[in-house]
Amino acid sequence: MTQPGPLATPTLPPGIRSRFLDGINGLRVHLLEAGDPAARCVLLLHGFPELAYSWRKVMLPLAEAGFHAVAPDQRGYGRTTGWDGAYDTDLAPFRMLNLVRDAMGVLAALGHGHAHAVVGHDFGSPLAAWCTLLRPDLFRSAVLMSAPFPGPPPLPEAMPDRAAAADIHAALAALPRPRKHYQWYYSTRGANAEMHRAPQGLAAFLRAYYHVKSADWPANRPHRLSGWTAEALSALPTYYIMDAEAGMADTVAPFMPIPEQIAACRWLTEAELAVYATEYARTGFQGGLDWYRCATGGRFDAEAQVFAGRTIDVPAMFVAGAADWGVFQVPGALERMRDAVLTRCAGVHLVEGAGHWVQQEQPEAVVALLLDFLRRTAG
Repeated sequence: MTQPGPLATPTLPPGIRSRFLDGINGLRVHLLEAGDPAARCVLLLHGFPELAYSWRKVMLPLAEAGFHAVAPDQRGYGRTTGWDGAYDTDLAPFRMLNLVRDAMGVLAALGHGHAHAVVGHDFGSPLAAWCTLLRPDLFRSAVLMSAPFPGPPPLPEAMPDRAAAADIHAALAALPRPRKHYQWYYSTRGANAEMHRAPQGLAAFLRAYYHVKSADWPANRPHRLSGWTAEALSALPTYYIMDAEAGMADTVAPFMPIPEQIAACRWLTEAELAVYATEYARTGFQGGLDWYRCATGGRFDAEAQVFAGRTIDVPAMFVAGAADWGVFQVPGALERMRDAVLTRCAGVHLVEGAGHWVQQEQPEAVVALLLDFLRRTAG
């Protein structure tokens, strides 16, 4: 992979700096930062298919409030290099414990003895949770966004119905309208090429994908599901429970916004979308998809089960869009996180007017929640 330079784009707000950290757990990490490097660190971890750039709307307010806001392009993404983008690569570097090691390396390279808070969105949410679960001395508080964290996986000995849960894929395929789960689709060999070479073009694919998971798509009316059954999961939109024969590019294509909707989209302008499209055109999606493969393949379950039953005991808060199906895609996960995993839960907030991309769709509301939380945990 070529070594790209710092991010230079007219859509990067003045005051946000782009630079690299070399030798971070085998990576050359690209990061965006704002604020005084000597100030308390807030580490911002993006999800899929996003970038450090996804935090551009909240970084300056954090800096103005006296924090050092740091957002890396994570392993497999953007201008961070040192990872293998081949499907047949060893997945071990993409497993959760090594991603925690990446975050620790970023803190150390920046000279921070700890992070005042780690904030994770989408797949960055479970990573932020694991950071605080494993190293609460380094990650002193957490804000989880859009993806509830139900805790480390339980020991199989404590799950007598585990085999039944594994049958969900056969049950989805057997529905009258055959379906499949998006995370297992993302784990297939063809997923990267199908999105990277989307028939409608990469930029149009991303526009439709971001649109259909946002509050701009009026059909996003999430609600709790009755359980982990094929019938219950089939109520999820097709970007989560896909038609069995469809790829993701074909799945989202019918939801491409019309030109008037694109022009009205203030949270993701065409210039901002071009940043994502340019980066993913260069890297493809495989690096991010390998996070899903680690989660679905089972190879790393045993080491994660070492921490079965462990709770997150630092102050923590959950934030998501009120129109985000991600809050409920795993039945019971939100309630378990709130009631059993976060022993110092500072609140669960569903932001009106936002779907899955909450910190981009409603940055002012997210900043207000973040600053209130950060100030309350400053001691």
